[in-house]
Amino acid sequence: MEFIVEKIGMSRTIGLTSTAVTLLRVLPAKVCEVVDGRAIVAYSNTKAANKAIAGQQKKYGLSSEFNKFATLSVGDVAVGDLSTEALSEAKVLKVTFKSKGRGYQGVVKRHGFAGGPASHGSRFHRRHGSIGDCEWPGRVQPGMKMAGHMGNETCTVKNEVLSFDAANGILAVKGSVSGYNGAMGKVRIVK
Repeated sequence: MEFIVEKIGMSRTIGLTSTAVTLLRVLPAKVCEVVDGRAIVAYSNTKAANKAIAGQQKKYGLSSEFNKFATLSVGDVAVGDLSTEALSEAKVLKVTFKSKGRGYQGVVKRHGFAGGPASHGSRFHRRHGSIGDCEWPGRVQPGMKMAGHMGNETCTVKNEVLSFDAANGILAVKGSVSGYNGAMGKVRIVK
């Protein structure tokens, strides 16, 4: 079963050991339509609705609060409010978010290359060095670590559930989750 969540931020629990915790808010959602175990779910987002969204709101009889739609695997559920009862018994989740976009980066930041000496006129500081083969095959091999676009990728991580506050819809998972604070993602119950 899947749910739409918003990343609130990180904190930590203090016990015998200190543990990093990511706080996620489970967004209220409505199941609009169920087809073959996949459900079209409406939830609220801060973006303003365009004409296409307004048409879907009218089709499903939704208020203007629900202005974003997603397709989730929710199993056998009826059309209406999506219940979060299953999260109170969940132990492990798969959390999916987009990672922070870093733009075009060099090899030192993107792949952790060491770079060259900083002084004495070496003229080799933060570059990658030679990338080519000799005569054969005479081309750059696929998968070569080079400068390029970094981040902004969909990342899925398994996280252990520490607690779930059903009244406020706050989910605390152990460890870190990709993305910036306020990012939208989804969680899937593993066990």
